[in-house]
Amino acid sequence: MQQRLYTITQLTQEFGITTRTLRFYEAQGLITPQRRGRQRLYRPADRTRLKLILRGKRLGFALSEIREIIDMYGKAPGEAGQLRLLMSRIAARRAELLEKLRDIELSLADLDEVEAGCRARMAALGVAADGPTDAGDAPDASAGAAAPATPGEGAA
Repeated sequence: MQQRLYTITQLTQEFGITTRTLRFYEAQGLITPQRRGRQRLYRPADRTRLKLILRGKRLGFALSEIREIIDMYGKAPGEAGQLRLLMSRIAARRAELLEKLRDIELSLADLDEVEAGCRARMAALGVAADGPTDAGDAPDASAGAAAPATPGEGAA
């Protein structure tokens, strides 16, 4: 029975990647298509490796980590070792993402605090805070509007 082979076009369309990406993974030695003249033909194992590479990238792993995990499958300690390594990498990645999440939450809290201060100051100035916030809201000095006081100046 003949093994199913995939063309570069079939794989790029199936996985939504560019031919350049597929060739890059090939150049990195992550997949090794057969050649028929100038045509690349990918075996089911190449397709599976590509699927694992893309999943690893989505999870935020570096290509070197992805290679290490994938390469362990065919070597001792085999699949069990591969799964242990993957679980270890997942735990490390999760910790990294949770730290980033904490940083983002702190940044969002800081933004909320600054925004609340801006809204309070705008209310004190008698300016609506819900409108556009671009420079078009600024009073036109040529129309006789008073310029805002600069820090350190006393408003009369």
